[in-house]
Amino acid sequence: MRIRKGDTVAVMAGDDKGKSGKVLKLFPAENKAIVEGVNFIKRHTRPSKSNPKGGILEKEAPVNLSNLMVFCGKCSSTTKIGFKVLEETEKGKKSKVRICRKCGEVI
Repeated sequence: MRIRKGDTVAVMAGDDKGKSGKVLKLFPAENKAIVEGVNFIKRHTRPSKSNPKGGILEKEAPVNLSNLMVFCGKCSSTTKIGFKVLEETEKGKKSKVRICRKCGEVI
């Protein structure tokens, strides 16, 4: 999966097209993610101890990953993600990092 928790993403399709936000939670089995400030739904809740008043709450719903693109801070645009294997470390392990396909910056 190329998108990770904490990434800044932009919505490329749907009702919220053009909006951007930070990824709060991922659902890899469902191929979906919850993005901050995108795809709000209204949830009707009954009064309870934690919420004595009840009422209508607004919260974010999951968005399909195919509708999201990672936002690169350096070139300030949406970009595809590439992978690059860096030099070996002192323990002999190679590290794999995600890079921006446009500017080559490590994401």
